[in-house]
Amino acid sequence: MRNLMKASSALAALSLASMPRAVTAAPRADAGDPAALFAELRKAHEDYKSTVEANLGKKADDAVVQAKLDKLNADMSDLTTAIEEAQRKLAAATLGGTGGPADPEHDAQIKAYIRSGTVPTVQAAMSEGTDSAGGYMIPIEWDRTINNKLKQRSPIRENAQVVTIGDRGFIRVFNDGVIGSGWVGETAARPETTTPGLTTLTFEPGEIYANPAVTQRMLDDAGFDLEQWLTSEVDGEFAIQENTAFLSGNGTNKPYGILTYVTGAANAARHPWGAITATTAAAVAAIDPDELLSLVGSLPSEREANAKFYMNRSTLFALRKLKDANDNYLWQPNYAAGEPATLLGYPVVEVPGMPTLATGNVTVLFGNMEQTYLVVDRLGTRVLRDPFTNKPYVHFYTTKRVGGGVQNPEYMKALKMA
Repeated sequence: MRNLMKASSALAALSLASMPRAVTAAPRADAGDPAALFAELRKAHEDYKSTVEANLGKKADDAVVQAKLDKLNADMSDLTTAIEEAQRKLAAATLGGTGGPADPEHDAQIKAYIRSGTVPTVQAAMSEGTDSAGGYMIPIEWDRTINNKLKQRSPIRENAQVVTIGDRGFIRVFNDGVIGSGWVGETAARPETTTPGLTTLTFEPGEIYANPAVTQRMLDDAGFDLEQWLTSEVDGEFAIQENTAFLSGNGTNKPYGILTYVTGAANAARHPWGAITATTAAAVAAIDPDELLSLVGSLPSEREANAKFYMNRSTLFALRKLKDANDNYLWQPNYAAGEPATLLGYPVVEVPGMPTLATGNVTVLFGNMEQTYLVVDRLGTRVLRDPFTNKPYVHFYTTKRVGGGVQNPEYMKALKMA
């Protein structure tokens, strides 16, 4: 483990805890060139460090210095995101893509349905996990495209375990691990020992929907890419809803959010193995290095594999200023392909919607999200064409059933503000 950490009071005075998440700065490098993005990130990080060092001991509320730090922070976050996206695209190209539609006839008929309302004759996919309650199943490849985009836009989905089911719900059985044993002599009696208890949890999907609209004239345009338009509209809306539900959903027609399982929250007693335990920071709106170290140390070493930090952008901005006892910054950017930005040596995942640095908020999660959180997708996405409700617009009421909840709280820890 690293040396005992300490934070500079001057650095703490420049806290960015209250900065809004809306601060953005587009990368200036070619977004398709990882080498250029790495160079841009290195320069931004050096500028950030030199700005902080040059202003130690000066007024903490210097607007010019604060504005420069804000801009450099945004640059580093956006460049890090751009690097990760370029690496994902490169990996996808290497794997050769999805291989085209699984059922070209169904694909063509669904496009005709979207364009003109022609009722498809191919309905075999209707039996693949979706009730015949109106609407038509979109082609499998379209469904995969939506799910892949959701994975890229939803940090929780990208890092959690995702299962696809064809029934109403998913049941997981948990063993309490309580089994009796004892020492006996060669001929001594062997009474019955304690039998392990079994508990079940049901992960039942709720329904998520999007209802994009387009004019009939646009649909009549032969050059209009129906597949790209529909999937981009749907994944954008689904991602917004999923991000919120995976964090704070109450389980009513939606997933149980991971934050609701933290000690003291609404679902702290839902899992048979207990709550996600929390380390409490001393301050209301600031985190020091020792508290981060305590958070890391609270996760047992046998659960540490693939552990990551999860926080929103404004919290990450604040933590970028922290140093260790050797004057090294705790946050380090990724300068090599495939290597993520790290905090205390662990990858950092930006999660929009995570609480800010404020009283009582759980602002940081640390652990293995894949082992902790389960996303349950009901097989199939359905679309219902509605040209009547809002003329001259044609609406495409698109639904998918998604559930989620904590499957093992022992792999995740939380940091809660005072």
